[in-house]
Amino acid sequence: MTERHPPLPDPHLQEVAHWHPIEGTPMKKKVAIGCSVGATIETYDFIGFGIAAALYFNTVFFPANDPLSGTLLSFATLGIGFAVRPLGGIIGGYLGDRIGRKPVLVGSLLLMGIATVLIGLLPTYQQVGVWAGILLVIVRVVQGLAFGAEWGGAILMCFEHAPWRKKGLYTGITQAGFPVGLLLANLAFLVSVPLGDQWAWRVPFLLSAILIAVGIIIRLKVEESPEFEELKAEGDVSKNPLVEVLRDDWRNILRAFCLRIAETAGYAVSVTFMLSYIAEEDLADRPVTLTATMIAAAIGIFATTYFGAWTDKIGRRPVYILGTAVMLLWGIPLFLVVNTGSAVLIVVAFIVSYSVCQNSLAGVQGAWFSELFNAKTRTTGASLAYQFSAVVSGFTPLIATALYISTGWIGPAVLFSFYGLLGLVAALVTRETWGRAEREEVAALERALAAEGTEPAARPEIRNRTETTSGS
Repeated sequence: MTERHPPLPDPHLQEVAHWHPIEGTPMKKKVAIGCSVGATIETYDFIGFGIAAALYFNTVFFPANDPLSGTLLSFATLGIGFAVRPLGGIIGGYLGDRIGRKPVLVGSLLLMGIATVLIGLLPTYQQVGVWAGILLVIVRVVQGLAFGAEWGGAILMCFEHAPWRKKGLYTGITQAGFPVGLLLANLAFLVSVPLGDQWAWRVPFLLSAILIAVGIIIRLKVEESPEFEELKAEGDVSKNPLVEVLRDDWRNILRAFCLRIAETAGYAVSVTFMLSYIAEEDLADRPVTLTATMIAAAIGIFATTYFGAWTDKIGRRPVYILGTAVMLLWGIPLFLVVNTGSAVLIVVAFIVSYSVCQNSLAGVQGAWFSELFNAKTRTTGASLAYQFSAVVSGFTPLIATALYISTGWIGPAVLFSFYGLLGLVAALVTRETWGRAEREEVAALERALAAEGTEPAARPEIRNRTETTSGS
């Protein structure tokens, strides 16, 4: 008599029951740490540019006789890097779904490192005139392409190695690499302040070379995604993942796009623009703002992981709704607190803005975005949503500065709350991928497989069924 398998979960269970073991692959922890380290390095490089743009680049690469115009040009250069990130996401997502996640991880990190070191070697406006700004733009474009390719590969590698019921935790670990990078970038700029204006911004970029070498070594030791290897073995790799995901999953791309804007554009107002605003209003000196950002980033390392793990217990959507609701209410109080000029309150403002508002969203995105798309086009779909939102967030400091010039601080405050509202609406209209029903079904499947003494690695029909359930 043929042995019967335990019953599969109900048809609406999506992207949870993968073909690999319930407890994940043997490489799951190493992959999570490796992807997190890579995210740390790339964030150090990319966020370092944002810090330098807010504190130094307005006079270093542009005419110093008009600091406010220099700030606008500096933020415009910052925005260009964000503008090309979708192209990097398209290229990285396409290659990730076609040739594998690992090559994209290594290539994007190497490209980012080269561009970042070059920034530290660029001549200034006083040395070569307008060519300084032009060279900065060129290198910034390369940075944007590399960073655009990074996230999809890293988060998908972690997601596809992770245990069924801990995908929020594991992808949260990868996402926690971003506050680590933010912490290190701010620490580098804080320590370099005594070096003087010429070296204070160069040294942090040059130090990136050390981090890149470490990151490349770690990523070369990480194994390829098990789901991609299975797709390749079955000859089921998408021939054109970009066309497929745009045709079949454009609604999910749009939803994730709006979800992502709340997090990244909110950061652009509450951290990137805020650094410039505090300096412009002379509310605090650079050590205070950099220290505030560092404290918030240090807390954010644990907050991001916690919020990711929390989604495994209560679902993805409730955590996102909470985070965006706080954003919606925090806009005006944020500026009122900062306007006091109190160092302690400025630290509190950065903690709430980053560790609560931003991290509560970032900790959810890795698992939620991945579960919205099927394995064949997952890297492309998640990358498109993630990186196209970067166009909005990249120019948000510029928009916030323009609003500040015309309306005072109330303009950027309302803008921040608007991003929270956009994210809240998007969370309400995006389907829950890990609700109570999904959690209970997977638990039941775990019990059934345990009783049978089998693992789902021998159950490709589980993965094959999920391939047909993703979509609108």
